[in-house]
Amino acid sequence: MATTAAKDQKFGPYGAPAMEAHGHSKEETPSGSQLTEPADELLEAFGYTSEMNRSRSTLNVTFMSFVLASVPYGLSTTLIYPLQGGGPTTIIWGWVLVCLLMTCVAASLGEITSVYPLAGGVYYQTYMLSPVWCRKLAAWLCGWCFTLGNIIITLSVNFGTTLFFIGCINVFRVDDGTGSGTTTGIFEATPYQVYLIFFGITTLCTAISVFGNRWLHHVDTGTVIWTFLGTLAIVICVLAIAAEGRRNAAWVFGGFEVNNGWSPPGWSFCIGLLHAAYATSATGMVVSMCEEVQRPATQVPKALVGAILLNMLCGLIFLVPICFVIPDIKAIVGGNLGQPLPAILSSAIGNDVGAFVLTVPIIILGIFCGTGCTTAAARCTWAFARDGAIPGSRRLKFDSVNQKFGLPLNAMMLCWIVQVLLGLIYLGSSAAFNAFNGSGVIFLTLSYVIPVAISFFSGRKALTNAKFHLGKLGWFANAASIGWCAFAIPLFSMPSALPINQSSMNYACVVFVGGIAIAAGWYVIKGKEYDGPRTTETTEVLARQPSNVSAARKSSGHV
Repeated sequence: MATTAAKDQKFGPYGAPAMEAHGHSKEETPSGSQLTEPADELLEAFGYTSEMNRSRSTLNVTFMSFVLASVPYGLSTTLIYPLQGGGPTTIIWGWVLVCLLMTCVAASLGEITSVYPLAGGVYYQTYMLSPVWCRKLAAWLCGWCFTLGNIIITLSVNFGTTLFFIGCINVFRVDDGTGSGTTTGIFEATPYQVYLIFFGITTLCTAISVFGNRWLHHVDTGTVIWTFLGTLAIVICVLAIAAEGRRNAAWVFGGFEVNNGWSPPGWSFCIGLLHAAYATSATGMVVSMCEEVQRPATQVPKALVGAILLNMLCGLIFLVPICFVIPDIKAIVGGNLGQPLPAILSSAIGNDVGAFVLTVPIIILGIFCGTGCTTAAARCTWAFARDGAIPGSRRLKFDSVNQKFGLPLNAMMLCWIVQVLLGLIYLGSSAAFNAFNGSGVIFLTLSYVIPVAISFFSGRKALTNAKFHLGKLGWFANAASIGWCAFAIPLFSMPSALPINQSSMNYACVVFVGGIAIAAGWYVIKGKEYDGPRTTETTEVLARQPSNVSAARKSSGHV
């Protein structure tokens, strides 16, 4: 019956059945009305009602994706990893390598998103692409990984901003009082003080996301400008002053120093890739904004790929000059600032005040990044909750959109609560930041690869009429994505340095296993009541018989 219905159905511009006219001619309908938006018709065909305002352009989404990465910030807060894992070679070439691999991931996700452009993102895509016998479980697993990844990466960003802020303050030195002539930072924060600063930053980012929702796309545009201006200011100052001299190009582009205890050197290089992987891990989070753009099937895929290329360029502009003024790496790695960049800037500028001033743009960028991640995480959580996959979704209204603010307020508050609770881990172990970085990357990486792998091993049949199609290059992009993700998941569970101590231990695997255990436990309890994403006769046809969609589209003149 579903097949017959599909043959008689007219198909819209995204490959989904066209909905009946709403009684308004093109001339009668006001500009921006959601009644005649093709994307809203697609959403209704998939069984959902449009609840979000479609106000973002392609540039807005690209800029938001750029802000989610906030490259100078992301690369600054995790610079310790490549400094330990090889120095300049790992910093620069590791960044290029990971960006190229993430371009494959972004393009692969873009193809799938152009067929299924919903806020559920990879979760919904996994359900639609999976065989009927396992699609509920596959979607549940992917959805939990994507949701937890969104929340934990947001937590990691806010915690990174906290530690970076403290490190920047500590460029100001005072005598340690021992009489030995050594100095220490002016603010030796206790774990409790670190947590309070983190709590304040997390709350600030959430408040900006809630009360500034209508202006966030302007904030994203401003952040891009701020990022490049701040980066140029840092680059020009460190290269012009270079108080302790400059490294030669041979060292910058080919120097390799292992300071993390790992061997062989190639493995040390790989451990250092967490730096670049963390900065690009938010690539797929922007898919959750599909229901806030007018043409998600083309705008979001373009934003995914465009943002990665923009990030790679910005990263190189930032990293190469920094490598020219890096002082003794062992001194930086063994220093007591906790963050390498403030120490590098202090060395390059030659005075503490100048170094601190140059870190201010990155601190502010960290706030913007946290706000962007909060926004995306809330949309992802809301999309997953509206299908009943999160405990208390209906009763606590995690599945609803607050009409006053025009956003999923309860889902956003859930994200805030999870972050402040997980942040308490830092009170017991200073290795918490490593765990947040690693587990966030692992969760998101796994969620990205699941739909890509299913599509790849099913012959990419569902992508035949994708609005964003890679052609034969899609096979290569998919294979590279799967290979990278399969390698990255165990890699980023490794300790950052040997021998293992309290600060180098990586508890990412513990957080990851804990998250999967919660997802599995809830599935055992509520799995029988979970039916997966909402479906209609249309979605069943799209999921099981994509060739029929192709034929119907061609017959109706939509190519």
